[in-house]
Amino acid sequence: MSCPTRHLCTDAKAKTVTRHVWQDYIELADDARYTPEYLQLYARRKETIERVFADAKENHGMRYTTHRALAQVTAWVKLTFSAMNLKKLAVWRWRVSLFLCFKSVFTPFMTDQVLCVAA
Repeated sequence: MSCPTRHLCTDAKAKTVTRHVWQDYIELADDARYTPEYLQLYARRKETIERVFADAKENHGMRYTTHRALAQVTAWVKLTFSAMNLKKLAVWRWRVSLFLCFKSVFTPFMTDQVLCVAA
C-alpha cells in the first residue's frame, strides 16, 4: 500500500502508522479549544486558576521547598493548599454574613421606597 501523503505523517520505514488510544479525544479537545466560547473561558483562567498558584508562590512560600522526599513535599503542598482553602472559605463566609447584616439593616428602608414607587 502506498499513501501519497505518508511523508506528512511519518519518516519511518515501517508500513504501519500507530495512533494513541485516545487520539480521537485529543483531536476533539484541540478542535473545541478554538471555539469563541472556550476562548472567553480561557481568558478568565488568569483571574481564577492561575491566581491561586500565584498566591501560593507569593504568600505561602511555594517558590522553593525545604523538603527532600516526594512524600514530604506532597504532604507539605496538601497542607498549604488546605490552609489556602480554609482562608478562602473564611473570607467567603465573612462576606456572606456581612451582606446578610447589611441586608437586614437596609431592607425596611428599601421596601418602603419600593412601595412608594409602586403606589
